[in-house]
Amino acid sequence: MPHSHTQDTLVGLFVACGIAGLFYMSLQISNLGTYSNKESYKVTARFENSGGLKVKSPVTVAGVRVGRVSAIRFDKQNYQSVVEMSIESQYDTLPEDTTASIYTAGLLGEQYVSLEPGGSLDFLTANSEIELTQSAIVLEEVIGQFLFKDRDVAEE
Repeated sequence: MPHSHTQDTLVGLFVACGIAGLFYMSLQISNLGTYSNKESYKVTARFENSGGLKVKSPVTVAGVRVGRVSAIRFDKQNYQSVVEMSIESQYDTLPEDTTASIYTAGLLGEQYVSLEPGGSLDFLTANSEIELTQSAIVLEEVIGQFLFKDRDVAEE
């Protein structure tokens, strides 16, 4: 049974679509496909431990993505992690007493910054610093505390 050019073309298109689909999925998983050119403003927050937070990790309010982490650096004077976030300009009504916490999506998922709005009538502006923060929970530390707590109880 001879192959027709139409069959070869359809198989080629099918393979090309499969490769394009894999490329799209890899961009979505790595957060590179959601690059945005929207207007934004920068705010910073200091954490004792930023855990596995990465540049381009989501910043959310009430589960809605309002921005991305744009930089993470170490403050040598205070020994803290300084997280810079780029918040989309349409979300310019976040109160200045907003709290920033680092959470993990699911049990072993990626980490993200969750903002909890406060009650202030003044809003965060460009280059504001979020004062109230809660660091990432490091799973290994929690397990270690649990194990050592049980050992201390057994020794008594």
